[in-house]
Amino acid sequence: MNLLDIGPDALATTQPAFFRFRAIGDKVLLTNLEGRWVVLDDEQFGLFARGEVEEGTPLHELLSRENFLRETFDEAKAAEMIRARRTFLDAGPNLHVLVVTLRCNTTCVYCHASRANMDQVQTDMTPEIAEKAVDLILQTTSDYVTIEFQGGEPLVNFPVVQHAIEYALEKNKSIGKQLEFTMVSNFALMTEEKLDYLLDKRVQLCTSIDGPADLHDAVRKLPRADGSAHAHAVKWTKRINARYREMALEETLYHVEALVTVTRDLLHRERELVDTYSQLGCRALFLRPLDPFGFADKTAHLIEYPREDYLEFYRRTVDYIIEQNKQGVEILERYAAIFLTKILNGEDPNFLDVRQPGGAGIGQLAYSYDGQVFTCDEGRMLDAMGDSSFLLGDVWKSSYRDIVGHETVRAVVIAGQLDAHPDCVNCAFNPYCGIPPVHSHKIQGSIWGRKRESSLCHVHKGILDYLFEKLAEADPETLEVLRRWTTTRSRDHFLHQVTVGAV
Repeated sequence: MNLLDIGPDALATTQPAFFRFRAIGDKVLLTNLEGRWVVLDDEQFGLFARGEVEEGTPLHELLSRENFLRETFDEAKAAEMIRARRTFLDAGPNLHVLVVTLRCNTTCVYCHASRANMDQVQTDMTPEIAEKAVDLILQTTSDYVTIEFQGGEPLVNFPVVQHAIEYALEKNKSIGKQLEFTMVSNFALMTEEKLDYLLDKRVQLCTSIDGPADLHDAVRKLPRADGSAHAHAVKWTKRINARYREMALEETLYHVEALVTVTRDLLHRERELVDTYSQLGCRALFLRPLDPFGFADKTAHLIEYPREDYLEFYRRTVDYIIEQNKQGVEILERYAAIFLTKILNGEDPNFLDVRQPGGAGIGQLAYSYDGQVFTCDEGRMLDAMGDSSFLLGDVWKSSYRDIVGHETVRAVVIAGQLDAHPDCVNCAFNPYCGIPPVHSHKIQGSIWGRKRESSLCHVHKGILDYLFEKLAEADPETLEVLRRWTTTRSRDHFLHQVTVGAV
């Protein structure tokens, strides 16, 4: 449906309140400033646009309830919903990425981290740098702090992981943050001793599983003598999930978080991918398209694909996931869960790459092995590629205020506000979306970018089109599955809570 089909002279200026619109199949999606939405057929949309919706009709009641009519517009309700979507602006950086080494025992075809060989020990973070980073981290204004250990492969420099954990726990006794640790690992260097320590310190563990063994091992390669990367990931994922059960932790809530990086060869094997995750006891998978960082920029001719192919794969995969849920298999797709939480609950789940403004600098900071501090981990990756645009300082010389008040942080916050973009200000998906300025900078040469030419914008629109089609179809079983994916429950087991001054 196009407003021009109605005729500009017939458009009402009195009845409709602010709205954005988009065709969803044979229907029309309306969204408003605060993110409420309705789906109308062509006739209903025509009545609305011409200001001919009669009072007392079901359509009038629907539009009034969802704040689309001027005469009943509830400013307080709209303001409260906008405020709820932006609560993160009152917090400060809550995710702090510690890159404890660039060394990695795996060679991934799409490596975003610009890994170093195992003999390059100069890329290991020292205990002193780890302490300085933690000192900065605990100065955040956020009450909630997640320290995420990355690499390379963080198990390569496990002593510094341990040192950072012990130092942060001790220092936090006098500060009182709600502290959480996570680690992203390929698990190939995991041992029972290391696992005992990580479980004792309540470190949340995350890995990558890119499908069945042949696909995974084709893109995530271990030296021949070290065996199959897939076998290691599967073994330890099963082992960790079993340990959680032994600890009497609810398995629907506590399990290894595993990520998928979608490469070309995966695009027609969606059922095998989902079945692999289900069999491992993983309750979620994240269908991430390739990022343009690190080695992926050089190996694109082997692994890349048109984003339209990705979206067709996404639709087939999530259709199958929904089908599995209807048969009693609990598993969700993370992209869908993020967007649905915004659409159905009116809340922002604080996934830093899909919000506005984005998380760079105000929700996340990344600390490289050498002490340099960046707006985000992708900014660090760009630095490894020779572009230092997102460098904020270093742990030795920069104060916390120097870092969070840096002009680059201010720039990416402004660029991350979609209402400042001509391609976004009137987009129906504006309330639910977010495009990281670092991504625009990498693929388009500007933190502002041109969204209609952005591959990430194309992905987000395609996913949101699919989700709203499902919502518009209103199949009760499907709606129940989708609503269940928006349930947010705190994983308190992973939190280290300290009450300062408690006796």
